[in-house]
Amino acid sequence: MMRILAVASALTILSAAEAAAPAASPPVDRCVMSRFWSDTYRPTPAFPNQTRAPAPTKPSQFKVKVLANGLVHPWSLAFLPDGRMLVTERPGRMRIVSQDGKLSPPIQGLPPIKVVAGEGLHDVLLDRQFATNRFVYFTYFAPLADGVLKGEQPAWQAWIEMPAGEHEAKEYGYSRLARARLSADGTRLEDVKVLLDGADRRVIQLADGKLLVLGAAPVGGLQAVDDEPQHLENPYGKVLRINADGSIPEDNPWVGKPGTRPEIFAIGQRDQEGGALHPRTGELWTVEHGPRGGDELNIVRRGRNYGFPLISYGRNYSGDPILNGKTAQEGLEQPVYFWTPSIAPSGLLFYTGTLFPQWRNSVFVGGMAGKRLVRLELSGERVVAEEPLLVDRCRRIRDVRQGPEGALYVLTEEEDGELLRITP
Repeated sequence: MMRILAVASALTILSAAEAAAPAASPPVDRCVMSRFWSDTYRPTPAFPNQTRAPAPTKPSQFKVKVLANGLVHPWSLAFLPDGRMLVTERPGRMRIVSQDGKLSPPIQGLPPIKVVAGEGLHDVLLDRQFATNRFVYFTYFAPLADGVLKGEQPAWQAWIEMPAGEHEAKEYGYSRLARARLSADGTRLEDVKVLLDGADRRVIQLADGKLLVLGAAPVGGLQAVDDEPQHLENPYGKVLRINADGSIPEDNPWVGKPGTRPEIFAIGQRDQEGGALHPRTGELWTVEHGPRGGDELNIVRRGRNYGFPLISYGRNYSGDPILNGKTAQEGLEQPVYFWTPSIAPSGLLFYTGTLFPQWRNSVFVGGMAGKRLVRLELSGERVVAEEPLLVDRCRRIRDVRQGPEGALYVLTEEEDGELLRITP
């Protein structure tokens, strides 16, 4: 029987940053999911305010409205031209949500999606020319094709390793980016085309129409370290760059080099769960999960190496250091910011609206294990203040987006997930 999706009534809650502890000293919070939240591991930063930046001089004041609930592990949202939102749910559903919180039935026409552990349907993005072409991009985990054996997976095939005792074997599937056309009535995806195999996290479209796709490194067990991000023959732990039709740009940094994936734009990332273009420079900024600590905010530039696992501000899940705790090396990029213990960042937004003048030059990051929305004040390419928001709500934050009117829209990653609207 179809799950009944409830729409919250006009529930409005006044919130302020004083409900959260100062960023410089995260508390042992009953709401925080991570069992490592009380870790005292404190690696030395490379420069001031690379971690634990001070709180802002004036806490943010805002109100929160639950616009809709009953979404099952929602992952991403994108605004349609009329102000409604496309929302993805990890179990393989895409819906349209109106500005008054009404949820449509699931949109038809999605390809087969494999749901295992945290994998399923992920990001959604409208093409810059959506008003004329109605193209929608989405990332997902696809089931194995018939006849492909587990021991014969190609280089671009991903896998999930379940915890011991929970599953008999590794679960295999394809990390994919696809494009489709949303029907005029918004009820169906048509002309679905797979553009890329090997990455299923976020997708970002550049001003010239090209796509940047974020991938994760396969990890499992207590070590939580895989050296695939340093190998150029696979897409794991990379940022990939393709044309909007799936073809390869000729100016990608490793095009034409033997033994490399020509889609690769940058390497050395771990598990990138958020990405956005800086409103002034147009450069890609991303957030990624470290292992046990060492979550990062990075500026991703062409051909650069971001170090994992050669350097890291985190440790293995076992608590053992990674490569003797090395955090810097010549030729490897430093993060703009990092978190220990992990907040499990997901979603990234540069605020450019007018509803919150004090939030200009701020970047917002969702925290899943940390159960908070993080606001970072920036001065150029450096963080000068960190402010935790929504801590009192005790929800895993999966995505954050700016609405056409300048409000923030936040998805909570829960079995009964919420869509929140934040206004002054």
